[in-house]
Amino acid sequence: MTAKVLDGKRVAQEIRDEVKEKAAVLAKEGIVPGLAAVLVGDDPASQLYVRSKTKACDEAGLFSEAIVMPPDTSREDLGKKLDELNERDDIDGILLQLPLPGHLDSVEFLDRIRPDKDVDAFHPVSVGKLVQKRPGPRPCTPAGVMELLRREKIDVSGKNAVVVGRSDIVGKPMAMLLTHANATVTVCHSRTKDLPAVTREAEILVAAMGRPAIIRKEFIGPGAVVVDVGMNRAETVEQVKDFFGDDAKRMAAFEKRGSVLVGDVHPKDAWETAGAFTPVPGGVGPLTIAMLLSNTLDLAKMRRS
Repeated sequence: MTAKVLDGKRVAQEIRDEVKEKAAVLAKEGIVPGLAAVLVGDDPASQLYVRSKTKACDEAGLFSEAIVMPPDTSREDLGKKLDELNERDDIDGILLQLPLPGHLDSVEFLDRIRPDKDVDAFHPVSVGKLVQKRPGPRPCTPAGVMELLRREKIDVSGKNAVVVGRSDIVGKPMAMLLTHANATVTVCHSRTKDLPAVTREAEILVAAMGRPAIIRKEFIGPGAVVVDVGMNRAETVEQVKDFFGDDAKRMAAFEKRGSVLVGDVHPKDAWETAGAFTPVPGGVGPLTIAMLLSNTLDLAKMRRS
């Protein structure tokens, strides 16, 4: 069996094009949705991610502002900045880039963002709206997965779905969105007994544990739809050969950079066993930013209605 590729890049571009069209309509009414991305520290990966988000906003016709604060930013200064953004009328969505430096508690500051500007949907009010299926933003990565399944015409209703991972950012909201779509959902984690036996029963398997290639062939039922949310690094030649076999392109990338991206699902095993599979990169990753744009647009419409 060779798995069908679920093309996250294509679906993400569809969503971004739709956001651009809707933003153009709002612009005629004098409304330009605005996103503020707050970064504390100098982590290169976080800097790159924030730049990619602001660039995506610009391409979609949204206003964006990147606010970079030094690593030693105090609790008072970060709180003051978030309060300022909460009150600005040109800002519809506020994104706080994680992780924060160790002296700052992410929960404290995520809670500080006003719910009507909570573009990542991490505030307790947003979580409550998700649980009760009330209107509001949904966490970007799980919402992107649901869009991917819908646009790839994968019917979720009545299916057995297994989510591996129970994080507040992906695992828990993913399980809730699948439940709302009428799937029968099991949530697994590192302490689940006989994990492969549970995941093999999944018709839809979502891997979000943050461990490179932990989901191997024995975890995947034949023909299952496998969604890989993981973003990890293969950092040895042995890992690259194990995960990708004789893939010359991956080996060349490893030799150039010293590592290559790999998800939570063993890619070679998934290609041989699954019915459909999201590759890493090019699967779920592009959908996260696309849904961030969509959430910003929706928050602007809700705030200004």
